[in-house]
Parts: sequence; structure tokens; C-alpha cells
Amino acid sequence: MTISSKPLCLPLSLPVIDFSVPNLKPETPEWDSVRAQVRKALEDFGCFEALFNGASVELQINRNTGYSYSGQAPGMPLYEGMGIDGVDNPDVVIDLTHKVWPQGNSTFSNTVHSFAEKLIELNVKVRTMVLESFGLEKYVEKHLNSAKNRFQLFKYKGLDDNTDEYIGIDSHIDRHFLTILCQNDVVDGLEIKTKDGEDWIKAKPSQDSSFLVLVGASLHVLLNGMVHPPLHHVVITGEKDRYVAGLFLRPIEGLIINAPEEIVDDEHPRLYKPFNFEDYFTFAYVDTTKRDLSALKAYCTL
Repeated sequence: MTISSKPLCLPLSLPVIDFSVPNLKPETPEWDSVRAQVRKALEDFGCFEALFNGASVELQINRNTGYSYSGQAPGMPLYEGMGIDGVDNPDVVIDLTHKVWPQGNSTFSNTVHSFAEKLIELNVKVRTMVLESFGLEKYVEKHLNSAKNRFQLFKYKGLDDNTDEYIGIDSHIDRHFLTILCQNDVVDGLEIKTKDGEDWIKAKPSQDSSFLVLVGASLHVLLNGMVHPPLHHVVITGEKDRYVAGLFLRPIEGLIINAPEEIVDDEHPRLYKPFNFEDYFTFAYVDTTKRDLSALKAYCTL
């Protein structure tokens, strides 16, 4: 990818939803209130900032964990990262840690596992609320079991010239169910395109303990287009490196994504053909021009 100048970003803001309210449990007024906010945000923006109790970011990845990034992506010279599948299993994290540091690194493994647990807890609440809000309660357990988690750590290198801004990762929609991101040190970088396609929103977190939750294409299809998968990209500016942690909820192998009959009616006809996630992932991976909503529609629209 050729690094290119970024488009104009207007001073808009994303919805902020407080998941730290007391007694946030199913079948309570607090749950119902947050659930309504989640649905509204995902319909209108496809994302929101989540305030989550107990998740203050001790994940100062670049300073505290001793983590060394590797695996620079071809065509993205400002980006490096590493992923961990099944991060909810502490043995998986420990095994990976020993591969990177044969002598061990308990700070890294403990920090990653405890932090990922918070992301997984938030993921369960959000996906449960979304399905409930569309009257799909009976599918919640099946849906939660239909995804595997991938925890990723990213580093975006700062620039020598801090007066310019560049695109670190090109515009795309995520392909899986849900993405939860955390930027350290309240650093700018992620920008979200509005649903009408007119403007870009700078997704700067309001505090360093908040997360950004984004809809992926698979959840968009599963819910028959009721929630919006936002186009987004990463902007690099200044000399400071940008560190990000993220949880990606990807459909399990062989899963066919298809909207339930309960969410299809005369007012909301079925929009997409059932599709195998792995096939769609490959389709969008091979050609980087096929990573937006129009490409998804071309792939599986009816």
C-alpha cells in the first residue's frame, strides 16, 4: 500500500455508553436502558465508545509488558502486530509467551489474560443485548458459541515529520461479528466514516479506560442489515508510536451466516444469501478493494 494523505475529518463524536452502571444484569431496568442505547448506536453509527468498570488500562503495552512487535505487514510499513487465538485460555497465553520469551514473561502473560477477560465480558454483554433487542433471545447462546476470539496487539510507528498525517491502514469494514479496541494513552488514530458516507469521525476515546466497539460484516448479515458495519481506517500523525489492543470475534470454521426468519418480514425482506464465513474472508482478503459494504453486497446480496 502506498502511504497516502488522509481525507478531511470533521469534529463529530461517537455515542458513549456506560457499562459500569451498578446492577447491569439481564431483566433489570439498567440492562434494558443500556441495551436500547447499544441498538441505537449500532443502527446509526455501527460503533460506540464503551465505558467499562474495572478495565483501566494497565495495558501500557509499550512500557510495562516488555512486548516486542514483529511481523510487519506487506504494503503497510507503519504497522506491526501479533495475534493470540483463544486468549480466554490462560495456557494458550503462557505457551505463546514462552515461544517469544523462552525464559518466561509473567508480566506479559498475566496482563494480556486479565485484560482480555474484560474484553470478552464486554463482548458477551454487547452481543447478548443486540440479539435481545431484535427479539432473538432464543438464539443468544447459539450465537455466543458460534464465534472464536482472537486477541491482537498492534503497533503503528510514528512519523519522522510530525506535521503530516498519513493513512496507516486503508479504509475497510471488519469481516467478523464484532471488534473491541482499546487505544493506549488516549492517542488519536482511528477514524470512522458516518453511515451516510459524507464525513469521517475521529474516534478519540474520552478516557484511557474505555473501549471502542464496532460491528463487523458477519453481524450485519446475521441481523439482516439492521446494524451497520462502519468503514474505518487508521491515521498516523506525529512522532509518537500508537499502541492498540483488540478482541476480534470471528465466526467458527464452517459456520454459515444467515439471518433468522424472525428478523425477516415484508418490511424487512431478506437482504443476503447465506454464506460461509471462510469463503467471504478469502474473497475480501485476496483483493483489498473488496473490503467495504458495497463489496459485501456484491458478494452475497439477493
